[in-house]
Amino acid sequence: MASSAHRQRLEVSLNADELRRLDAYWRACNYLSVGMLYLRDNPLLREPLKPEHIKNRLLGHWGSDPGQSLVWVHLNRLIKKYDLDVIYLSGPGHGAPATLANSYLEGVYAEVYPDRNQDPEGLQRFFKLFSFPGGIGSHCTPETPGSIHEGGELGYCLSHAYGAAFDNPELIAVAVVGDGEAETGPLATSWHSNKFLNPVRDGAVLPILHLNGYKIANPTILARIPTDELESLLNGYGYEPYVVEGDEPQAVHQLMAATLERCILEIREIQEHARKGSAANATRPRWPMIVMRTPKGWTCPKEIDGKRLEGFWRAHQVPITDPVTNPAHLKLLEGWMRSYHPEELFDQRGGLVAELRELAPEGTRRISGNPHANGGLLRKPLKLPDFREYAVKVPRPGHSEGSNTYVLGQYLRDVMRNNMTNFRVFGPDETASNKLEAIYEASKKTWLGEYKPEDRDGGELSADGRVMEMLSEHTLEGWLEGYLLTGRHGFLSTYEGFAHIIDSMVNQHAKWLEKCTTSVSWRAPVSSLNILISSTVWRQDHNGFTHQDPGFIDVVTNKSPSITRIYLPPDANCLLSVADHCLRSVNYVNVIVADKQPHPEYLTMDEAIRHCTKGIGLWDWASSDQNGDPDVIVASAGDVATIEALAATAILRDKFPTLRVRFVNVVDLFRLQPPIEHPHGLSDRDFNSLFTTDKPVIFNFHGYPALIHKLAYRRSNHDNMHVRGYKEKGNINTPLQLAINNQTDRFTLAIDVIDRVPKLQTTGAHIKEWLKDQISYHLDYATENGIDPPEINNWRWPY
Repeated sequence: MASSAHRQRLEVSLNADELRRLDAYWRACNYLSVGMLYLRDNPLLREPLKPEHIKNRLLGHWGSDPGQSLVWVHLNRLIKKYDLDVIYLSGPGHGAPATLANSYLEGVYAEVYPDRNQDPEGLQRFFKLFSFPGGIGSHCTPETPGSIHEGGELGYCLSHAYGAAFDNPELIAVAVVGDGEAETGPLATSWHSNKFLNPVRDGAVLPILHLNGYKIANPTILARIPTDELESLLNGYGYEPYVVEGDEPQAVHQLMAATLERCILEIREIQEHARKGSAANATRPRWPMIVMRTPKGWTCPKEIDGKRLEGFWRAHQVPITDPVTNPAHLKLLEGWMRSYHPEELFDQRGGLVAELRELAPEGTRRISGNPHANGGLLRKPLKLPDFREYAVKVPRPGHSEGSNTYVLGQYLRDVMRNNMTNFRVFGPDETASNKLEAIYEASKKTWLGEYKPEDRDGGELSADGRVMEMLSEHTLEGWLEGYLLTGRHGFLSTYEGFAHIIDSMVNQHAKWLEKCTTSVSWRAPVSSLNILISSTVWRQDHNGFTHQDPGFIDVVTNKSPSITRIYLPPDANCLLSVADHCLRSVNYVNVIVADKQPHPEYLTMDEAIRHCTKGIGLWDWASSDQNGDPDVIVASAGDVATIEALAATAILRDKFPTLRVRFVNVVDLFRLQPPIEHPHGLSDRDFNSLFTTDKPVIFNFHGYPALIHKLAYRRSNHDNMHVRGYKEKGNINTPLQLAINNQTDRFTLAIDVIDRVPKLQTTGAHIKEWLKDQISYHLDYATENGIDPPEINNWRWPY
């Protein structure tokens, strides 16, 4: 890199003895990393290596491990020297061996897994269980002490680190970014997180871009672009890059020691200077970062069978693939492992020798034992206002109107006011668009970029803001996950059509939580991931087809039932009750679907609480079956779906006074599943009581119809269940036009009832024709006038 990237030689930081011991500790890390890949027996090589000592199936990744351990052992030195509070995030794919090795040497691993102590038997189990059936994965899964970053998906290391640093003023989150990972879109946007980090109230993030040159089988982009381009890129992101490079361990140790210490001291200087002032007046500093260039698979054999190994992509995964069947390669592997001199590193009991044990920090200063990496230990419940105080008055069901999310915004405003150091709201430039703008009364948008005079018009930007807005759902989700996993609370809102951008991130987080709740008992519960899906499919008449996709909830239903919850509150009071419940919960992924536009209000607060507590309920005021068995059940899930289902019910009650209609509304979507499939599942008896075992059910659903069938297919009356929902029929439609095109409108639903209730199939013919005429009339009216008729826009429940 050019001179501004600090390639110059820094002062030597290590004396001869420090260098010797630090290098030995690093060699111990590397030895353990190799042992995890290969050994199931003979863990300390106290006898010659034999084929039966090798695992039958070799899985794992070696390429980034030596570089990652280099960072870790040098961090240990500085933690002890300056009493630092540090967590480490492993970005390179499947780079867990380095984290596991360091956790093992620090003693944390044996504390949570006593059968893997520092003795030959414990080490043998430690090696064998890596990438082994019934063991642990090759990336930093929840079973890995010290990790909050699931390495099974690339791109989120840096955003997780920044999420951990927000509101953690003493924490330094060191994020090692793999150069393959750096090619992903989410990682590219997360570099901009430094524009949201306040040096007064937040901690620090030290990015370390690990350039080892190769992915699985190809060069990496950032390792092959001209150095001035890389310098310009990182400077353009707003960082001060320092370079550590080389392949000779002694020299690299000296350079890393000096460079890392310089970065830590710069971070402290930035913070000390900023903290002389207020958080509101903070400005964005140029934070340091490190570019670390070391060979791919550093310290493995230089070549195998005449082909390049160290420093090439062949060292990415398991460098020597056939030691069991190839004696020459077995000998090569043994020579590689013995090159670390394990006899110098481990004592007769199998533990790390005393002079090396002294290099690791103690207690919670150990990186793998830092409580921020087990954030539930630090979590404090939110101080929540009484959500009942925000209740919308409902003198009669369906006769008043309001914006449900606007009411929610007032509640979240006061949640923010009560929790100004451990609660943040996240959204991609859509907080106000989703009618949550009341939050700005408690806190403005975080902004440490430049200001222009016109920015004062609106006044919603502040260095001390707590509303996190950036037009990158990936980065927002990563921030939120890092924030939650280190013990805090948050709430994310996004347009429904764009929630799919974070499908895979939410998937990974759900997998993390599932493991934590089922098999990692030492991890304390963390606050739930709360996602509000708004600007929904049925009110996208201004954006059109591109913004119409209710399928995010389909993805969520594929995750573990012990983790996932989906709520579709029909009105404001139900939304308040659901939101309060979600903010109190732990270890869930809570998805709330609520549109931002004005809607009828149905239930008083007491009624809403009872309804949401049950999750599903019969609305007596909307039903006409009080004096006998119902002829038909009309059901709904979703606010707009409920409007149309109620309007259809009103038509039926008006046109067929003797028809007995039962109206059922679903808030908790998983109530539709049997209890054997989801803990919220309604019992078969209660389900049959609501839906009967033989009557037609017309179900108007917010999302894709197949999802209801997926959830309810085991139910005894499933064959009589007819579901309407979104069918990919969209344009710049009016709301009723869109509903008609997807057959979720009131007229189509009424026709569905006529078609399925035997006594109406002939007597209802005249009404059926009238309903068809209504469909034609309203389509023509919208096409001619650009809006729906007043009787549609102003519809109220007539009874």
